Amino acid sequence: MTKLVGRTQEKEILTRAFRSSEPEMVAVIGRRRVGKTFLVREALKGKIDLEFTGIQNTTSKPQIENFHFLISEFVKHDDLPVPKNWHSAFRQLIRVLGKQKKRKRKFVIFFDELPWLASKKSGFLDAFGFFWNNWASKNNILVVICGSAASWMIQRVVQNRGGLHNRITKRIHLKPFTLRETEAYFKHQNINLNHYQIAQLYMIMGGIPHYLKEVEAGKSAVQNIDDICFSDTGLLRDEFVSLYPALFEKADNHIAVVRALGQKWKGLSRKEIVQITGLPKGGGLSKILKELTHSGFVSAYYPFGKKKKEMLYRLTDEYSLFYLHFIENKRIQEPGMWKRLSQTPVYQSWSGYAFESLCLKHTLQVKKALQIAGIYSETSSFTFAGNDDLAGIQIDLLIDRNDGVINLCELKFHRGKFLISKEYADKLEQKRNIFTRISKTNKQVFITLITASGMTENKHSLGLIDNSLELDALFEMI
Repeated sequence: MTKLVGRTQEKEILTRAFRSSEPEMVAVIGRRRVGKTFLVREALKGKIDLEFTGIQNTTSKPQIENFHFLISEFVKHDDLPVPKNWHSAFRQLIRVLGKQKKRKRKFVIFFDELPWLASKKSGFLDAFGFFWNNWASKNNILVVICGSAASWMIQRVVQNRGGLHNRITKRIHLKPFTLRETEAYFKHQNINLNHYQIAQLYMIMGGIPHYLKEVEAGKSAVQNIDDICFSDTGLLRDEFVSLYPALFEKADNHIAVVRALGQKWKGLSRKEIVQITGLPKGGGLSKILKELTHSGFVSAYYPFGKKKKEMLYRLTDEYSLFYLHFIENKRIQEPGMWKRLSQTPVYQSWSGYAFESLCLKHTLQVKKALQIAGIYSETSSFTFAGNDDLAGIQIDLLIDRNDGVINLCELKFHRGKFLISKEYADKLEQKRNIFTRISKTNKQVFITLITASGMTENKHSLGLIDNSLELDALFEMI
């Protein structure tokens, strides 16, 4: 059986909550498929008294009936009456737990997929608040609540202004694996892949454990991608269809935004999103963007030197981007599909962006490799459309440092050592000059090259490239 890999801090939070002498309510938040349920079950193995998982798209009646069944199983009584509503159900739970007077060990109750339980007009959150405030908060109990709709969990539970206000005692925001954690996960599964192979998989699946567990030992990244994404039985062939509806009401609008963002590598402004999707530009769009951002599918950022109103949104969910460009609308799905697609121009464009996204998610590792981890810095990008005098430029990653330096990072996902030609060297020098002129910075601008397999030094790189980092740097521990 798969054991918990990594997640040391998260496991410690749950362990401390169980050992605490106080009542505890722990909220576990994270995007779908990131391993929230597995974390709770493994960290509290053998300690969970009652685990209840919500069902999507159903009424309260079957949910309450299922909850009643689990309570009956817990006390081993078949004669408990079926509650009529959630308030009755939680009152029944209080009576059942209250009778366990000889109990010394902490009660542990785990509510999974809470948003599916607390649907509109269900009354679940009010009843749950009553349970916590009137009984649980006065007894030796650990309640763990979990949900994949991260924005819902934050707004309706963590920031609740009703009966659950400030009742969360500990919070876990479970994030996807880093490259290093992905490597550790594969090794635990007896899968031996080098960093370049792992990066190829990560650029498609991200650090999502549920996707990564489909990778088979003894197969290359290309073979695994073919099996997982293009075969009839591949998990990721149609995952996109169910991914967003499982998280959001009226998911068509969320999907419309995701599709729009998938068209533009550098991201879109709110205005551009409205133009492409036709969605109203008011609060509805703000809610959608917030939900997509909280759930880890979209990232919001400010380009270098721009104001808040000029914020851009990028699609940073690796699988969604890959699906839209390579799986959807591909009529022919057969063995060797990915090998053929990787020879196309769209692959070159996608791989550049996907590697850029990978680097952006590992900026802490980049800063460590540059030996600037202890210096305050901010990361951003920079785009200049060009004018009559100057050519347009785009800089994927800028690190603006408090020690008077800006690292202008060039990111290249290149198989084999990267060789800088005279033409490319001239382009980089021009890019640095235009950035310095347009940004009006008086800081020192270093050119930093981050590649998959390193750089071959030659006369064009000497005196131009101030720092050269390889993929290995992104696998370092922070």
